[in-house]
Amino acid sequence: MRQKEMLYLFEQLEQEKGIGREVLVEALEMALLSAARKKAPPGIDLDVKFDLSQGKATVYQLKDVVDKVEDPKREISLEEAREIDPQAGLGDKVRVPYIISDFGRIAAQTAKQVMIQKLREAERDMVYKTYKGREGDIVSGQIIRDEKGSVIVDLGKGEGILPPKEQVRGERYRRGDTLKFYVVEVRKTGKGPRVVLSRTHPRLLTRLFEREMPEVMSGLVELKATAREPGERSKVAVVSRDPDIDGVGACVGIRGARVQGIVRELQGENIDVVQYSDDSKTFIMNALKPAIVKKIELDEENQEAFVVVDDDQFSLAIGKKGQNVRLAAKLTGWKIDIRPASEVRMEEIEEEA
Repeated sequence: MRQKEMLYLFEQLEQEKGIGREVLVEALEMALLSAARKKAPPGIDLDVKFDLSQGKATVYQLKDVVDKVEDPKREISLEEAREIDPQAGLGDKVRVPYIISDFGRIAAQTAKQVMIQKLREAERDMVYKTYKGREGDIVSGQIIRDEKGSVIVDLGKGEGILPPKEQVRGERYRRGDTLKFYVVEVRKTGKGPRVVLSRTHPRLLTRLFEREMPEVMSGLVELKATAREPGERSKVAVVSRDPDIDGVGACVGIRGARVQGIVRELQGENIDVVQYSDDSKTFIMNALKPAIVKKIELDEENQEAFVVVDDDQFSLAIGKKGQNVRLAAKLTGWKIDIRPASEVRMEEIEEEA
């Protein structure tokens, strides 16, 4: 590796990857020392110094300064030592230049390998630091490929993985598609950082509302609760902190334009935006929309709500395969028992009889 090329790589690693020159020099000296020891006879104490300004490495043998030399391979007389270092004294160690044949070629190869390794380490560290700080947030990424059922995503500064359990049933992940993902966790592995993504996490919906709705982002409208069945339907409870702003209207938009942006991002997942209320009865009634509730009674001790609806509202209140009432229960935190009005009237008549 030529001097100019080496200096350029040092500058590139320092500026683009944040690796200090002293770190690179130290790593390079350690690698060169290891290579030198393989070329030298056993038992010789060696040291390597790298001169960055010249792009050149020098090998030294460390010898003990003694009064009488008994082992020339390891010792040097005081007189000879002072020719190298005038300050040398008995018991000190001095560096004596040590020639290794073909070390220039070895040094060039080693320097290249060390810098490639440091570059990989720096890139991995950068990816880890970048996305570790994004845990619990959403990121955009482009689908690259399928890998044993998992989807590999290009995040721009690294790759993420969408495991099978974090994939929405029915969603298609085609190469080149750009989607938003929730960052579940980022951890270090032997192969580099592992950025685990999700399309099913309930917080994905929350983060999308915070990103896409200015009123939510500013805090004028607050998301109080969310309930989600990924790929099918979700319910979001909101409340306005400004009396002049309709929280539900702000999130839904004119003719549903605002919420439709999130629906498209979630590939058609239906989203109901409802008004939150501190009054449990009102909140449960809102959560069961679009069904209209006729009567509601609460069992506070067991956190259970007994709801009566007109017969023509019963199937709407329950929803397809029980989805509407199930999501309403998740949203409010109450167990909800829905009964049609005709059934309740029949029971009342039987009781009176």
